[in-house]
Amino acid sequence: MLDRDYEIAVLKGDGIGPEVIDEALKVLRALVSPKFSFREYPCGAKCFLETGNPLPSETIAGCRKADAVLLGAMGLPDVRWPDGTEMRPQIDLRIQLDLFAGVRPIYLYNRAHTPLKNVSVGDIDFVILRENVEGLFASMNGGIQLRGEVAVDSMVITRTGTERVVRFAFELAKKRNRPESRVTCVDKANVFKSMAFFRSIYDEVAKDFPQVQTDYAYVDALSMYLLQRPQFYDVLVTENMYGDIISDLAAGLIGGLGMAPSADIGLDAAVFQPSHGTAPDIANKGLANPIAMILSTAMMLRWLASQYDDQEMITAAEKVDKAVKNVMSDPKVSTKDLDGQLSTVELGDVVVGAL
Repeated sequence: MLDRDYEIAVLKGDGIGPEVIDEALKVLRALVSPKFSFREYPCGAKCFLETGNPLPSETIAGCRKADAVLLGAMGLPDVRWPDGTEMRPQIDLRIQLDLFAGVRPIYLYNRAHTPLKNVSVGDIDFVILRENVEGLFASMNGGIQLRGEVAVDSMVITRTGTERVVRFAFELAKKRNRPESRVTCVDKANVFKSMAFFRSIYDEVAKDFPQVQTDYAYVDALSMYLLQRPQFYDVLVTENMYGDIISDLAAGLIGGLGMAPSADIGLDAAVFQPSHGTAPDIANKGLANPIAMILSTAMMLRWLASQYDDQEMITAAEKVDKAVKNVMSDPKVSTKDLDGQLSTVELGDVVVGAL
């Protein structure tokens, strides 16, 4: 175990980003150990309006230097590029740092949070692994529009990119060590050559993990299966855009995006952020749910533990997870998105108290 301090880059961003980040930092500061130092960097749509750049080079450099990055949310619907697309510095950052693995845990903390019948706490417990830098998003800065008549974005699937994210999925399933470890390949291999290629690489990698079950689902059918039998799933691996969509659907099973943490992980860098966006309609009103951001910090603690073999980090992550579980066990202790009456700050205070 290393006795060290950790430098965390903080990107608060836009909308409700600063509000949920502040609650996550409050939780980290409440931990007796390990020790952290935080450095804030400019980013997002507001940064663009002030400087002309939504992701300055100094911010990227700071993220590279830091041990990990906490990100609130970036972008505003009325701040767009000339081509009509929104600012998306959080996606640019994934590409800059090659954060290929988008890890999105889905866990049900309270029966009152789900629209499904006959589902208990912990019955919904799976992880969506989204390939983060390829797929349809690879066309983000390279799509073509001709004469205002035709617009084309291409799906990009590479062997190297697919193999590493699929291998990550199988390794994750091994670590989760469920009674029936399983990796589901989510694709549209019955229609698209790119997806048939994705599935063929999945099959190749699966041979190295005989102890983990293989499973397949077309993305459209999966949208139904997640509603019918979410208990079946363990780890799901998929292309970038498909992962983006099914992550939101899955979040709806556990109370919404305010309950859905995420991590964007590369070989030597990682960014931790809630799955939700900036929600400018509720910004600065104390309505944002900070739980997804707080759970994302627990993911950060575990990742740092794996990077630096630091058991203290594991203990800290377990404390945060346990505090959230205790708080969420009471359906009345929540923000308005979950029919509660607490403000963003009040819910953060309750989690700190539960530590």
